[in-house]
Amino acid sequence: NEETEIVVNVGGVRQVFYGDKLNQYPETRLAELINCLSGGYDSIFSLCDDYDPGKREFYFDRDPDAFKCIIDVYYFGEIHMKKGICPICFKNEMEFWKVDLKFLDDCCKTHLSEKKEELEEIARRVQLILDDLGVDASESRWKKCQKYIWKFLEKPESSYPARVIAVLSFLFILISSVVMCVGTIPDLQVVDAEGNRMEHPTLDSIETACIGWFTMEYVLRLISSPNKLHFALSFMNIVDVLAILPFYVSLTLTHLGAKLMELSNVQQAVQALRIMRIARIFKLARHSSGLQTLTYALKRSFKELGLLLMYLAVGIFVFSALGYTMEQSHPETLFKSIPQSFWWAIITMTTVGYGDIYPKTTLGKLNAAISFLCGVIAIALPIHPIINNFVRYYNKQRVLETAAKHELELMELNSAEGKAASFKSELEDLEREGKDGPFCNSRLKVSHSDTFIHLLSEDKHYRTRLQSCK
Repeated sequence: NEETEIVVNVGGVRQVFYGDKLNQYPETRLAELINCLSGGYDSIFSLCDDYDPGKREFYFDRDPDAFKCIIDVYYFGEIHMKKGICPICFKNEMEFWKVDLKFLDDCCKTHLSEKKEELEEIARRVQLILDDLGVDASESRWKKCQKYIWKFLEKPESSYPARVIAVLSFLFILISSVVMCVGTIPDLQVVDAEGNRMEHPTLDSIETACIGWFTMEYVLRLISSPNKLHFALSFMNIVDVLAILPFYVSLTLTHLGAKLMELSNVQQAVQALRIMRIARIFKLARHSSGLQTLTYALKRSFKELGLLLMYLAVGIFVFSALGYTMEQSHPETLFKSIPQSFWWAIITMTTVGYGDIYPKTTLGKLNAAISFLCGVIAIALPIHPIINNFVRYYNKQRVLETAAKHELELMELNSAEGKAASFKSELEDLEREGKDGPFCNSRLKVSHSDTFIHLLSEDKHYRTRLQSCK
């Protein structure tokens, strides 16, 4: 059996195998080919597409490029996926040849897992779109209204009014942020009866209107949310709460806090809460895909950012200690201690240079020049990986969005072709039965209104299929 020779023809590519190699993995399909020769044609054709007994050649209508990679397991004990092969198709080929995925190298498994995640993301997006388009007749009126409000507020691309609401929300965020900044200008502030400066009443009214919009938007989204707990614990929704909560807490302290504590303490608490209004600027991330992509890129770049902080920490400690030591000989030194020198090292290595602390000796200036150059290099090193993560994620999101749209178009085309075929057969049956014209026309109208999905034009149909193949 070990000296048995078989010829395998996969997609026009012939390969010769010997039993001693194939029997290393007896559970694979190629090893089963050797043992099936004595079992007759039924067992042979259960494993291959065709067989030539004269040449003892087995024929398979499979991918030859993937096959060339898979047979490496018989010679090297592992499989490497060649560049350019779809990981999902390669996985299906391995399952056909009955080769376990454990023989696939780790680097190739990473590509396979990434492709699986992409397909799952595409399926999730398609399902979300189908859920938005579908209407369940068994749902109650409140459920339908809840779904409509959720789509109206969370998905601006669903309709033109939803886009208008998204633009309004964006404008309210900008107006609120501008009012918060303008309110700190002394010329625009007014003095109350006790001589304290406070915001202008007009700006205060605009602030109240913006908070009213944010509150209404959050309450409606919370009521219409399918999963209340997940909604409440979401990061962006926590930001929304932090954006509106200081207003109501300061309002409560202003009216009720004076009875419980001193007026000065109430004012200090109100000022501290007003600082929390800066959280509303993060609400812009909800309406900006670029900010969301940047956030994801930073999350994926924690390792690079950690290296940057480590480089800077080591450099700050070394150069601040050297600067303190070298500047001690100068009578008017500004380096009083090593912890105080940390501030000089930070502003030097980050190329800020306020000038409040600077070296006065020659060795101190040389140390400052070296720390400056090291700081530039340390900051520049992790920038490239962070930019790569940003570009990769942004392009991936565009590809997934396009793939989801193509999948929906294919589903529509398949559904339309099936409906059209069934309608055509039904029409032929009516003609064979000799039905009259008016009855046939009435059946046509019923079929069109109840079951027919509009076909795309011939040009659009052809382009869609080409795009899907690509």
